[in-house]
Amino acid sequence: MIKELHSYAFGIGTKNSNGEIIEVFYPRPKVDVNELETKRLLEISSLKTAGFIELSERQADQIRESFKEGLFEDQAGIFDGVSAAKTSILVLQVEDVAPTTIPEAYLKLHLLSHRLAKPNSINLNGLFGVLKNIAWTNHGPIDLIDLPSSQLAARAKGEMLSIDSVDKFPRMTNYFVPSGVRIADTSRVRLGAYIGDGTTVMHEGFVNFNAGTEGVAMIEGRISAGVLVGSGSDLGGSSSTMGTLSGGGTELVSVGENCLIGANAGIGFPLADGCTIEAGLYVTAGMKINRLDENGVLIEVVKAKDISSVKNLVFRRNSLSGNVECIPDASSISLNEELHSHN
Repeated sequence: MIKELHSYAFGIGTKNSNGEIIEVFYPRPKVDVNELETKRLLEISSLKTAGFIELSERQADQIRESFKEGLFEDQAGIFDGVSAAKTSILVLQVEDVAPTTIPEAYLKLHLLSHRLAKPNSINLNGLFGVLKNIAWTNHGPIDLIDLPSSQLAARAKGEMLSIDSVDKFPRMTNYFVPSGVRIADTSRVRLGAYIGDGTTVMHEGFVNFNAGTEGVAMIEGRISAGVLVGSGSDLGGSSSTMGTLSGGGTELVSVGENCLIGANAGIGFPLADGCTIEAGLYVTAGMKINRLDENGVLIEVVKAKDISSVKNLVFRRNSLSGNVECIPDASSISLNEELHSHN
């Protein structure tokens, strides 16, 4: 019996002047592939495990014949009208292994943004080193080695080549727009972000790759790489969550359900459901917290990370002593349902 594929996708890639693939668009990536489709894909590609191929015309014809047989549901038409400047690609992974090529890396990012894999659930080891720095322009992605000639060619035609960013990651919405979301400034949501149904990302909100929201949420702050925000939570203006990339950290930061992180506040530890961080307060994992009971009596002094599983706490700074303290909070925040209904 052939082991089922973890994931596969047909895509359209862009090459630089050296013939190297620099990015790939996968309209409909798939996971949990059945045995019959797995067998056909392995036959067409001759791949044994993970990897990608640039499809020859013969292989493309084999895939089109498979469409007629009812295989690869919803994939028909992907290669129709692909220009000679592009390349048709098949990428597959029998197991969830670390990406070693750009087509594999882009498949991982697409799986996240298509909500086929949640942040921290798939192997992204080495992804940052695999991706190329690219100029993302109004004429599409351009390798930096080709940028000067592309700028000259545009000027010669009386056109302006506008560069939106120079980065390893493109904006998510140039590749996929998830259902039920509102994104005020699309440049602030990277491909590889997981944006839950009902989420609003306002102009100053930012969502990195391998990060995002599980459902309805209001994001006016920063969701760093590796951070997942629970449904019903609100990240206030200019708030921040500490990612795992900076400083070589390994502990995952998360935000539970129905939490509020106030404006200009932030966290560096997992925040349990129903918790509030007051505006302007940044709580790191090792910060000493005066834990109070509902009457304001001191129970213990503890590091923030040691109470990361305790729900319904309000974290605040005592204006008299300057100490950071937390106190139980029986109330909970609620988001405006009409505001987050993005039909």
